[in-house]
Amino acid sequence: MSSAPRPKAIERRWRRFTVTPRQYSVIAGAALGALTLIVLSGEAVRLTGSGLGCPTWPRCYGHIYPPLRIHALIEFSNRVISIPVVMASGLAWVAAYRRVPYRPDLARISLLLPLGVIAQAILGGLTVLGKLDYGWVMAHFCLSMIVILAAAWLFWRSLHEAGERPLSGDRLLVRTARSMFLLTCVVIFAGTAATAAAPDAGGSEGQVINRLKFDGPGTLDFVIHRHAEIAGALGVLCLFFWWLVRKRSRDPILLRWSTVLCVAMALQGVVGLAQYYAKLPGWLVWIHSALACLVWFAVIWCTFAAGRLKRSTEAAGEGRERDEKGTVRGLSVPVS
Repeated sequence: MSSAPRPKAIERRWRRFTVTPRQYSVIAGAALGALTLIVLSGEAVRLTGSGLGCPTWPRCYGHIYPPLRIHALIEFSNRVISIPVVMASGLAWVAAYRRVPYRPDLARISLLLPLGVIAQAILGGLTVLGKLDYGWVMAHFCLSMIVILAAAWLFWRSLHEAGERPLSGDRLLVRTARSMFLLTCVVIFAGTAATAAAPDAGGSEGQVINRLKFDGPGTLDFVIHRHAEIAGALGVLCLFFWWLVRKRSRDPILLRWSTVLCVAMALQGVVGLAQYYAKLPGWLVWIHSALACLVWFAVIWCTFAAGRLKRSTEAAGEGRERDEKGTVRGLSVPVS
């Protein structure tokens, strides 16, 4: 009969467990993918009317397994998908302490992932207990976007060593990227409001779901039109950013992802119009949500790639240094 591993043996195994920077980047990328997948599966639950397929939480109808009903199976499957999400997030946190060389910034950021998953589980339970009230649904989706932001931040930092990417002196490019990021946050929030006002609120047929309504008719049209207007402004800003990148930057990450962003925004516009005129079919709404995740990630990546600005004193010092070199060499050196 084998005995349980002794504490010293466990400690030795723990000490032997290390990951390389490349391996850790794979782990962080997997966590980002898993956190995105759970968002898309949650949208599938809502769009199939399975939001209250299991009206109790964490059990389903008081059991650890769902009954053989389509809505219960779909809703419970979304809960099951959360298991690899928890594992991926937890592994990203644990592996950050076993990365060689150790980086405290990755350890701090990685903690946000399991904390975000725990918060998501609690908020998901409150959403079910709250009978899919639109306030809970909006908060649940917005929290998902925040957790994806944390995972993308971790992934980005894991791909680059500290100080590897220089600070930027292009204030217009950096500020445009940040403005684009902030406007995307507004667009996403407006999108959650459109979801909250839509007829496909997540409950199955016959269930009464409290949806977003203003005084008087036309709430859905009003919210959708405001969402479309803000998204249109974001599209123009994305095109301007794309043009700036090609005029003022040679960074391959910016060149690639600014293009991905513009293409994703164009597809979003087409799908958004199609779903509106087709009276919001579920499969089109799901594609719209998937593209929203792609746009969100592309905006995050462009913002990270644009970088942080140099301090004005640092930029002035570099400018004087370049000017002095140009004077010695008899050259005219432009100062940015």
